[in-house]
Parts: sequence; structure tokens; C-alpha cells
Amino acid sequence: MTATRVLILGGGYVGLYTALTLRKKAGNHVDITLVDRRPYMTYQPFLPEAAAGSIEPRHVVVPLRRELKGVRIVQGKVTEISHAERRARVETDFGDTQDLEYDEVVIALGAIPRTLPIPGLKEIGVGFKWVEEAIGLRNTILGRIARAASTSDPHLRRRLLTFVFVGGGFAGIEAFAETEDMARAALRHYPELQPADLRFVMVEAATRILPEMGEEMGGYTLEVLRKRGMEIYLATRLESCEEGRIKALRWPGVRCRHRGVDGGREAQPGDRRVRSAHGPPRTRQHPAHPAGGNRGRRGGRRCLGRRRQRADSRPREGRGRLVCPVRAARRPPGTAAGREHGRQLAGRPVREYKHAHLGTVASLGLNKGVAQIMGVKAARLARVVHAPDLSHGSDPVLQPQGTGGGRLDHSAVLPSRPGVDGQAPRAAPRLQGSGRQ
Repeated sequence: MTATRVLILGGGYVGLYTALTLRKKAGNHVDITLVDRRPYMTYQPFLPEAAAGSIEPRHVVVPLRRELKGVRIVQGKVTEISHAERRARVETDFGDTQDLEYDEVVIALGAIPRTLPIPGLKEIGVGFKWVEEAIGLRNTILGRIARAASTSDPHLRRRLLTFVFVGGGFAGIEAFAETEDMARAALRHYPELQPADLRFVMVEAATRILPEMGEEMGGYTLEVLRKRGMEIYLATRLESCEEGRIKALRWPGVRCRHRGVDGGREAQPGDRRVRSAHGPPRTRQHPAHPAGGNRGRRGGRRCLGRRRQRADSRPREGRGRLVCPVRAARRPPGTAAGREHGRQLAGRPVREYKHAHLGTVASLGLNKGVAQIMGVKAARLARVVHAPDLSHGSDPVLQPQGTGGGRLDHSAVLPSRPGVDGQAPRAAPRLQGSGRQ
């Protein structure tokens, strides 16, 4: 019997777990090929803590070749999909192209940072999606602190120690709070500087932060961060960031030397081309949602990923409401997709996917955070809600170490070069003792 050729586009969270589960369920009945630009999966909820030094960068990534035994890994980007011919064209970083034939294709390309049409933003803004960007942000902040301690010019010192973040969603708030906590801890190595010299500014166009966590938890987070001396400007729109000066509507401009930007996410360019060529993928939602369909599947094509909203099916108040796909689920979409795909290949009926929402968590610094887990609100709680995501059955996939309250040494920056030959980036310093080092 000829094995079914399954092509998985995207090696992120969904792509990795789809390949893992499908390989486990279907065995030798499938020939799996996975395509991704990077040789490793990045567990993005831990990026803020990696940037702050709470955990090491190598504990945030999972080398694909190490976990996906028996799966062909192609490092490159998808430039064309001809679904009528069951063929996808992949281009490597060196410009080489190859055509991959398939019987079934899983599109899990995820999303990319959205660059808003604001003058100067594209040139100086820093994204926050990959481990290289997280470590680059950490190195920049620590480098600015070191330079500020070496100058006697008060105006230059003020600019060096002013950091502006744009976007009050999960990524923006966590990066904002974690790096501020890290910078404050690093000041003990610089007697020339005082905590009051640091200035962390957040610009948010909406009237509240962390909207996915609800008004109560968002308001609590806002109060906590402002008590730490962090400036948060709501209902404020970024107008321009040129010549080292941030200008925003309803807020006087400030001079700074670094900007961290999280303007949200948009579909990958390849994902947009596929959706445009073949029509928008239909997804099975809760009946209250206007979109109907058949699990995002259309003639051998499945579209999955972080930008697909899902209806919460847990039997409690709020059932049927659309929840953010980055939230933890009792049965993650990638695992469910692999399991149901295996059932289909075996000739068994495919079951409807029901999203059982577990909750949300936002880290706000070392041993600081807010969370909503199965309807229970909590503060000073971090990482617990991600526990179901860190293992695949009995086999650990992602094992972050040093989660007992340690902090990486602030006296050295970390290498921000991406991994080579399928290996995860390595961090030079290690966690030391308990508390901040």
C-alpha cells in the first residue's frame, strides 16, 4: 500500500504537533514533509521571559529534526501552491527552488508582525515574535544602560534610558513588563544610575490593555504597572517615530533611543496567497458564529493556525464566545488535527473539533503575573496555564529549566545569532541560584 504524502507548511506550534500526532497515529501509512524557514519551533509565550533572562533562550525553542524522527524537514519558504496539481514550490535561503508533491496539505503558516503605516516605524521598530528578536531586545536594553552609566550628559542619559512600546496586547504588555523588571534588577550593577532614571512608556490606541483577559484583569494589570512607575497612555495613537522622536496623538512627544513595537499579527504572505487563490478556508465554529463549514478543510487542504478564532465549548457561562487562538486548550488544535487526519486516512469518521478553553496568563516580571484559569482569576501566577503545551503525551517536547525564580546574569549579553544546522540557539550564561543574579 502506497503511503499518503502529507505536506505540512509551517513548523510552528500547530505544524509541529500535527506532524507529531499524525506520525504517531498513522505510522508508516504516511510520508510526512514539513517546510519552515527556521529549523526549530519557537514557543512564543515564553519569549518575554527569555528576553528578561528568567529562562534561557535555548529552552524556548524546539529543534524540529530532534523531535520529528522519520519526518522530512525542508528549510525554506513556500512561494507557490498549485492545489489542482497537488504541488508546492519551496525556495531556500540560497535561492534554490524545489517542487514538493503531496496528497494532503496542511497550511499552518501562522502570522507575522504587522507593520502599521506610520512614518519611521518600519525603519526603527523592533518586532517581538522570534527568539532572535527577544534576545536582541534584551541586548539593546542592557547596552543602553551600560552606555547611560558612562555619560555625564543628562539629556543623553535620559534618551538612552527611555524605551517606548507600542501595543497593549499580550506580547506588548509582557515584553513591556518583563524587560522593565529586568532593567530595574540590572541597575544594581550600575551605581551611577538610579531606578528613577529608567523610563518605560507604553502607547495603546484602545481604552484598555489586555482586552483578551477582560476588563477586570486588564484594569488590575494597568494599576500594578503604573504603581511600578511605568507610563501607560491609553486612547493614544502613534503618529510618527522619526529623528529619534516618538509623536502620538493626545500625548506630547518624548525623545528616546529605542522602540519596541507589537502592532499585532497578520497572515503570512504565503498564507494570504493561498487563501486568495482558493477562496477563504471554512472553519467549523459554534452555531452562534456566522462562519460555518467543515473544519477549514477543502479538497485535501487544511488551514490551521493562530489567527483562526475558535468558539469555547466548555459547559459554563460564556460558552460559544470566540476565544483567542493563542490561549491554552485542553486539546490543542495541532494535536487534534493530527489525530483526526490519522482517523481519516484509516477510513474512520472525522470528529468535530471542540475548543476547550483552559485560560490565559500574562507574565509581568520575575514571579509576577496575572491569569484566568478555567474562570478563576489569579495574580502572581505564571507558566501554569502553559503546562499542557509543554509535553506531547508522555514525551516531553519543551522543557524550560530554571523556573524556580532565577534570573540570568545581567553582566553579559546573549548571542542573538539564530541556530545553525537544526540546532537551537545557545545561551552563554546560565541560571544561577534563586532570585535575580
